Amino acid sequence: MLVNESTAEPQAGGLPLLQAAELQDHLLVVSNDLDRLQRLLSDAGDSLLSHFHGASAEMKRVQEILAAHPHLSNDELRQALTHLSGAITAMQFQDMASQLIAHTTRRLRGCADRIASDALGADEDGAAVVEDLPLRPNPVTQDEMDAGSIELF
Repeated sequence: MLVNESTAEPQAGGLPLLQAAELQDHLLVVSNDLDRLQRLLSDAGDSLLSHFHGASAEMKRVQEILAAHPHLSNDELRQALTHLSGAITAMQFQDMASQLIAHTTRRLRGCADRIASDALGADEDGAAVVEDLPLRPNPVTQDEMDAGSIELF
């Protein structure tokens, strides 16, 4: 697409150059925010995983104590297992959320690149390379988490 630089408007009826640049900037800001959210979520997931391993080790210790003293109640162990099940569900949520954030970030950056390419057109180096958008609209089809059978990844 050719752009009349003096008016900053495209000649073929698309977005004016300044509006396209502003829209691209907004999309890139949102993409950067998602990257920060991804890092925060990843840090929280790492912490959760560390606590999970600590809780698992403690429960094994409690299980050994209960095996040596069968007259003791194992209510605490059952309660700990319930909490551990919740932690595993949270880890699965973190994994799904991370996949969704990465997918959304790729789509936003692809849209920003497409807007820039369409608004600016080709330059002396040729047309800009725009990465294809992901084919699937959503990498995560599940939208809620329930306790149940757990598969660690």
